[in-house]
Amino acid sequence: MASPPAGPHRCGHVAIVGRPSVGKSTLLNALVGETISITSRKPQTTRHRITGILSEPDVQYVFVDTPGFQTLHRSRLNDRLNRAVRDSLAQVDVVVVVVDAGRFSDADRAVLALCPGGVPVIVALNKIDLVADKRGLLPRIAEIAKLRELAAIVPISAERGTDLATLKQEIARHLPESPPLYPEDEFTDRDERFLAAEFIREKIFRQLGDEVPYSTAVTIESFEHDGAMRRIRATILVDKAGQRAILVGEGGARMKAIASAARADMEKVFGGRVFLEVWVKVKEGWSQSDAMLTRLGY
Repeated sequence: MASPPAGPHRCGHVAIVGRPSVGKSTLLNALVGETISITSRKPQTTRHRITGILSEPDVQYVFVDTPGFQTLHRSRLNDRLNRAVRDSLAQVDVVVVVVDAGRFSDADRAVLALCPGGVPVIVALNKIDLVADKRGLLPRIAEIAKLRELAAIVPISAERGTDLATLKQEIARHLPESPPLYPEDEFTDRDERFLAAEFIREKIFRQLGDEVPYSTAVTIESFEHDGAMRRIRATILVDKAGQRAILVGEGGARMKAIASAARADMEKVFGGRVFLEVWVKVKEGWSQSDAMLTRLGY
């Protein structure tokens, strides 16, 4: 494992950006060592700016996971997600652009072009475990290096943890000298209420097909501590009655499976028992309503 940087303590904000499905959230979770950003095999899973904190002896990394930059589908929701990416890039010390080692597209080039000048940009060439002939990475690295000035290109596997120490070392070189911004035992600036909603939304993406998850949102109606137990009531919003039927499933079976899997994740991260109630409500046009998007925190 690479040694932490010698010298004064360093601390700064690091944006993790990239097109959908390149493994940004998987990378954040692997770096922090906790599940704080939801993942699935479907693109555009992350909707919120999520901060993950990693404290080491001489450096504290404040990672900012962002939504995948959406260039194909337009809606008020996606416009807000793209704005979140731009806002994140304007307020960080280092940008890590995650690229799929097996596929480099125009969408990746667009993300690189979005990165502001004057901020060190590191490309994390992810999913190298899926590349059979590693010699094939060399032309990909050369192609990326020609596009703009880069601080480094680091081949990694976020899924397997390959060369994450090297990536951290490259990031730390460019962080400012600064005392820690957060206590060393904190791993995110998001509260349990937010994480509970995200765990439910992750299970929706994992359980359902291609269309329904993108038409859903999760709100936490109540979050109460009852001794060591947390009692949580959540509502899942959908656009159409047909989507509600798919989400609930025959005899409520799919909804029970989603709630059970989400509760298990909550108990693991929160460190205690969770009583979880989840309801499904039809709210037509929620993703096009500015008032509703603001209420949902987008």
